[in-house]
Amino acid sequence: MTVGAGIAVQDGSLLALGAKVLREVRGNVLVTPAAGGGLTNGAFLGVRSAPAASRSIFPVGKLRDQRFVCTFRFKMWWMTQRMGSAGRDIPSETQFLLVEGSGGGEQPVVYTVFLPVLEGSFRAVLQGNAADELEICLESGDPDVESFQGSHLVFVGAGSDPFEVITSSVKAVERHLQTFSHREKKKMPDILNWFGWCTWDAFYTNVTAQGVKQGLQSLEKGGVSPRFVIIDDGWQSVAMDPVGIACLSDNSANFANRLTHIRENHKFQKNGREGHREDDPAKGLAHVVNEIKGKHQLKYVYVWHAITGYWGGVRPGAAGMEHYGSKMQRPVPSPGVQKNERCDALDSMTANGLGLVNPDRAFSFYDELHSYLASAGIDGVKVDVQNVLETLGAGHGGRVMLARKYQQALEASVARNFPDNGIISCMSHSTDNLYR
Repeated sequence: MTVGAGIAVQDGSLLALGAKVLREVRGNVLVTPAAGGGLTNGAFLGVRSAPAASRSIFPVGKLRDQRFVCTFRFKMWWMTQRMGSAGRDIPSETQFLLVEGSGGGEQPVVYTVFLPVLEGSFRAVLQGNAADELEICLESGDPDVESFQGSHLVFVGAGSDPFEVITSSVKAVERHLQTFSHREKKKMPDILNWFGWCTWDAFYTNVTAQGVKQGLQSLEKGGVSPRFVIIDDGWQSVAMDPVGIACLSDNSANFANRLTHIRENHKFQKNGREGHREDDPAKGLAHVVNEIKGKHQLKYVYVWHAITGYWGGVRPGAAGMEHYGSKMQRPVPSPGVQKNERCDALDSMTANGLGLVNPDRAFSFYDELHSYLASAGIDGVKVDVQNVLETLGAGHGGRVMLARKYQQALEASVARNFPDNGIISCMSHSTDNLYR
């Protein structure tokens, strides 16, 4: 019998506050109490003596005839929910699982939450198999990173109130990892207090300075006055490589484009024309921001950029950006992601490659980009395409290490240039980013 606070493996079953959650638990499953002095009913699941590998799957035990809800990544960028009552119903890339179980007799219902976490250079997720076993899938994202400890792969918490169980379990993971902060500890940006407008659905990448102005005028004419605007994809200087393969899908961006300069394109320059760069900052993005803030009582203006600069990254050797050390790399998606749904954007990045800024120079890249934007009156950024980092871990110590390096650089730059915590994270529904 192995025991954590309220969690135990006894006679082949995983018990949560005495209720059986999993049966026929494998003999190599390990339960390790969570630190925190009994602040929560919970423990970590892991495995004993596992062989070294960059990707491994470990069956835990069988889940049958118990209702559950889970959230999983149905494609690389996003999570959605699924409900079921057996292990086989649990999809690949499950990052959260809540099981409703009976305590028996007059005992209250027990809710058990499973949170797969990060351990060293590895990321764990859950999935089910045809035998109704709950499995742990563990991977580093780098073929050369194979060694792991394996003792703290999934946090398991339990209680009679599902909302309290979820909150306390996330806080237990926060205490354990010490790499992220719970929402209650974070500074909330002031845009949360106001109604705003994002240009994406109105213009997609065809957004222009004039279009932003017309959109704001149209909203005000209809009796709606936004107090912030997000200028989405379409304001940056981007281009395809001469031998690039264009990829346009469902009014989206051309995923083969790469960033060629940190400043705005001609559509956001005063009297701008295609093929000409205006070097005077006052005639660039600043003149647009000053005008729309003055005419439309906007409190905040945010702009979009990808975590890698643009969908196809930063063009290696682009004039003025050589010092970022961008190099071409081919994304390699996880088999679990590919099993759920293929993605046109990712297929394009795989075909064309991605110009990845040297991780050691990521802060320099973000700081130079953000300081320019801040000088133009921009108040924050919507940072998109974040999960692509998980596909680029080879040669960088793995997906967890690469995401951590980029996220730390990004947060440091935002803290310096947008002190109201002016950042919106997008396409980032992976624990590489959530728990980094």
